Amino acid sequence: MTSQNWAKISNFQKFREKLVVRSLFVCASISILTTVGIIFLLLEESLQFFRHVSLFEFFGSTEWAPLFEPTSFGVLPLISGTLLIAFGALIFALPLGVGIAIYTSQYAQGWWQRILKPVLEILAGIPSVVYGYFAITQVTPMLQFLFDDVEVFNAASASIVIAIMVLPTIASICDDSLRAVPKTVKDGAYALGARKSEVIIDIVVPSALSGILASFILAFSRAIGETMAVTLAAGGTPNMTLNPFEGVQAMTAYIAQVSLGDVAHGTIEYQSIFAVGLVLFLMTLAMNLLSQFIVKRYARKYE
Repeated sequence: MTSQNWAKISNFQKFREKLVVRSLFVCASISILTTVGIIFLLLEESLQFFRHVSLFEFFGSTEWAPLFEPTSFGVLPLISGTLLIAFGALIFALPLGVGIAIYTSQYAQGWWQRILKPVLEILAGIPSVVYGYFAITQVTPMLQFLFDDVEVFNAASASIVIAIMVLPTIASICDDSLRAVPKTVKDGAYALGARKSEVIIDIVVPSALSGILASFILAFSRAIGETMAVTLAAGGTPNMTLNPFEGVQAMTAYIAQVSLGDVAHGTIEYQSIFAVGLVLFLMTLAMNLLSQFIVKRYARKYE
């Protein structure tokens, strides 16, 4: 092959590499511009909202009734409903998710180990509206059978189905973190006469603590951002309560309610969904930043 042909091939390879790099740059730019556009839209509409409603009323009032007269724009009932459902979901999902991860990474063997994790992750592919109907038709009747004074729409039912939804996230991330602990670390504990349960509890889990904590925070972010399952299971009553058997309204449920088209564009009621969305965005952003901090702060590096 002549030097001229080699030069043509080399130029073509350089062109192809530049094309790939520029294509990847465009993809990255699209994601950044999309995020910037969403933030800009939230801020623009939220500023219009806060021209009519003060921050003191928004974050200080305990009454949320933007669609009724007299109107009230205290977002605390929506925040409390969201947190009640999210923390309730974590109470169910955290011990179960960590237990599943410990079993799949440390105990399961053979074909059972190969199919257990993929089957668990199928739960993440079920539509959230299906979980909502499951909560109404199965979970709520079960709670009403076990306890008295359980309302048809209640926070406990929503927490249970959200726990099922975030379970694959917790189990998968914890499983990866536990598997990342080097075998030499565990072998050293075995050489000192430790039992397998002691190695897992005292060595493996603390070594994977950063990944486990990150999975908790990511699951919490998923829980506060869930919409359809919460809307169907918890109802639409803004209610500041710690009783999980009462109906509440989450921030996402209110956004879904107003977004149905019954509220005129440009009204303060319409702009309120962007103010609520901004609060939800800031909460989720804070959780993600906290997750990154924990991973960097508590991560253990092995040579």
